[in-house]
Amino acid sequence: MLRSLVVMLASCSLFAYASSAAALTVYKYVDKNGVVTYSDEAAPGAEVFQFRDRMVERIDSQVKLSTQKHEAGHTLIVDNQLHAPVQIELSLSALANVSGAPDKALNWVLPPRSKIRLLTLAPKDASQPMRYKPRLKTALGDPRLLPKRFAYPLPWQGGPFRLTQGANGKYSHFTAKGRYAMDIAMPVGTPIVAARGGVVVKTENQQSGRGNNPSGNYVRVLHEDGTMSVYLHLMRGSVAVMEGQRVKRGQQLARSGNTGNSTGPHLHFVVQRNVGMAVESIPFDFSQPVNSLPNFAVGGD
Repeated sequence: MLRSLVVMLASCSLFAYASSAAALTVYKYVDKNGVVTYSDEAAPGAEVFQFRDRMVERIDSQVKLSTQKHEAGHTLIVDNQLHAPVQIELSLSALANVSGAPDKALNWVLPPRSKIRLLTLAPKDASQPMRYKPRLKTALGDPRLLPKRFAYPLPWQGGPFRLTQGANGKYSHFTAKGRYAMDIAMPVGTPIVAARGGVVVKTENQQSGRGNNPSGNYVRVLHEDGTMSVYLHLMRGSVAVMEGQRVKRGQQLARSGNTGNSTGPHLHFVVQRNVGMAVESIPFDFSQPVNSLPNFAVGGD
């Protein structure tokens, strides 16, 4: 009980120390009784606590580049297995005996659950092998879509709860992916609901404690205007939706937790979009103050 209390108090008070610096250096202490505290002041025995405000959200296992070899040469195929569009960029280097290679990288937006024959290469000399190095870059979402104005209902049940870090927070909200995120302190197990309707495109549900993903367990929902809402640090095993599932506003997604790179139980909520081969957070507004009870009696998605 003492340990969790110290961690909770420290995690909340850290935000008050934020200065005009680009990021705050936080130090972690573990005393002889195993009590963990965090501070912005260095002391003997303290370790620098690296809070990475980033999502380890690998999609290379679901957006794959393959090569089909045939008598005429090689055809490069990209397969998007995600339930969301993906922007792809294919470039070739170290070319030898290759014809049909583009002068610059090829850029394309691949629809959900689809594949494309992106490029066919042929040898200049059919008696010699071709050599080249392909590189595929990906970004979730369609950058051609423009966000629509939308006031997001509070994405939880219960409360009222407190905002512990808002947009451009100096503690961790200083990167492109999380600049406009909101951190709301709440007890572990608080029901987390969809603030806006859409399609679930990515989830993580099996991480416990710190784990190997700074985001912990999370749910990503794609909206019709190309924006995506993301709910992070969720309780292990609590995610109640599947990738590809369409959800309505107010539908329960999971329960809040304290997983990933988190110094205390809270929900990290962020709205993002693909701005052109990069997924970045964008400004958004809640439809009511955070420190009030949620109200979903306004209808619509």
